[in-house]
Amino acid sequence: MKAVIPMVIAALALGHGAAASANTLNVLNWSDYIGKDTISSFQKSTGVTVRYDALDSDDTLQAKLLSGHTGYDVVYPTLTYMTNQIEAGVYEKLDWSKIPNRVNLDPELMKKIAKMDPGNRYGIPYAWGTEGISINLQQVGAVLGKDADVNAMGWNLLFNPEVVSKLSKCGVSIVDSPADVFPIVLAYMGRNPNSKNPGDYRDAYNVLKKIRPYVTQFSSTYINDVAGGDVCVAYSWSGDAGMIKRRVREAHRSFQIEYLVPKGGGAVWFTMMAIPKDAENKDDAYKWLNFMLDPKVSAGFTNDTTYITADAAARGMVDPAVAQDSSIYPTSDQLKSYFVLEPIDPDIRRTMNALWLQFKANR
Repeated sequence: MKAVIPMVIAALALGHGAAASANTLNVLNWSDYIGKDTISSFQKSTGVTVRYDALDSDDTLQAKLLSGHTGYDVVYPTLTYMTNQIEAGVYEKLDWSKIPNRVNLDPELMKKIAKMDPGNRYGIPYAWGTEGISINLQQVGAVLGKDADVNAMGWNLLFNPEVVSKLSKCGVSIVDSPADVFPIVLAYMGRNPNSKNPGDYRDAYNVLKKIRPYVTQFSSTYINDVAGGDVCVAYSWSGDAGMIKRRVREAHRSFQIEYLVPKGGGAVWFTMMAIPKDAENKDDAYKWLNFMLDPKVSAGFTNDTTYITADAAARGMVDPAVAQDSSIYPTSDQLKSYFVLEPIDPDIRRTMNALWLQFKANR
């Protein structure tokens, strides 16, 4: 699914020929992160062809942005990365008059985001959610014992080498994203998850190094792996956990999947939409941004992906089965124990990335 969508849409764009580039909108977004009918509906309503590619990491996007030659008209950065990117001048300042559906955005979310994008000048919130663990309860029970209390174990399921060594028998997945994983490890250690101290990250690396022999994969595209039974424990984003549950039901499998955000160690993140400075089709980029804030489109996104839309006007249209699932829509009590991921200092990011490469290489 993740590899097929980008190739199909790219083929549609190529079918119009290179000369049609002025009528082609180039979009770079995350895999499994758009409503199933969104692209076709946009193309039908605007006459604009969409070339839609899947993003594998924020670092990949950042490298494209800093090069000044992204090749895209709309991109979907994570807010923690976007703050430094704004300072680097890689984004077009938004003309909000071209986005009339802006009135649908959640004002409380906009206030939170304004702390990192002052004046909300460059980014539009697309979705938000939490980070936790997707667990195949049957497989984990078979390895750890049927009485194993996964809620009490919390992040030990991923960061305690004694536990992870056992779970490696049924598969352990960690997202290939140091900016996500390091703050969680710091919280697990009882440190500030948004620490500015390089020494904290070296200590976190020492925790990660001990579990490295037991990590099955580093992947941001783990949904089918968990749903198919190839991985029993996965570091997950909340919407992906909902997708895993859905695919298990659709395949009529007997797995019971639980999404766990351990107490004291849950992170809240935001995905943004933005126009790169080098975008060649800014007029159609604005059409896309406005279309994405249509309540029906936003609700369709949440219903199809189980990620939470930032479009407040869409919430009444969200499937109750999704809206009432606290693993997707956290309760106010749950949110009190979570922390918001903050922008990462460039020096800290370099430290994290270097340590992450060592971790993956098992050095």
